[in-house]
Amino acid sequence: MRKSRSAAVPVETVLPADELHFDLIELLFFAYRDFVSDPDEVLVKLGFGRAHHRVLHFVNRNPGMKVAELLDVLKITKQSLGRVLKQLIDEGYILQKEGANDRRQRLLYVTAAGAALAVKLAGLQTARIARVLAELGPDAREAARRFLAGMIDAEDREHVLRLIARSDSLANGSRARNGAP
Repeated sequence: MRKSRSAAVPVETVLPADELHFDLIELLFFAYRDFVSDPDEVLVKLGFGRAHHRVLHFVNRNPGMKVAELLDVLKITKQSLGRVLKQLIDEGYILQKEGANDRRQRLLYVTAAGAALAVKLAGLQTARIARVLAELGPDAREAARRFLAGMIDAEDREHVLRLIARSDSLANGSRARNGAP
């Protein structure tokens, strides 16, 4: 019997229909659809898509990220990333530099235009999230964080949480250097 990626439930396991969480599954589909719709409108005007958004987001949050790290985070092939990354570089949203100690490394940074776009897109998504959290009350953010973290495959969860913590730390350090609270 083959296991799912999370190894929590075998792929062949079939639950009775009355035990399936169709409501939550569909809510996740619709929530994601609407969560990405605002950024999609901005991106399409630039000739970009969701792959561009993901690359821009993670490079913005992790300045100096290695291409290999980005491939690992996005779980895509080098070929898939290549076209998207080339377009972002050619249009001036991302810079690619050689590593200081290893010239074979390709380190990625957003340009001022890339940072502005990444922040604009995150702002659109944050507004949607903030509205819902305000409706749900004071403990909603932590409950949402626990739920979403729990949805990540167990073997990848700690890695993802460390990446987020590192990104937050980098962002907080940058704000402090620039005199922001």
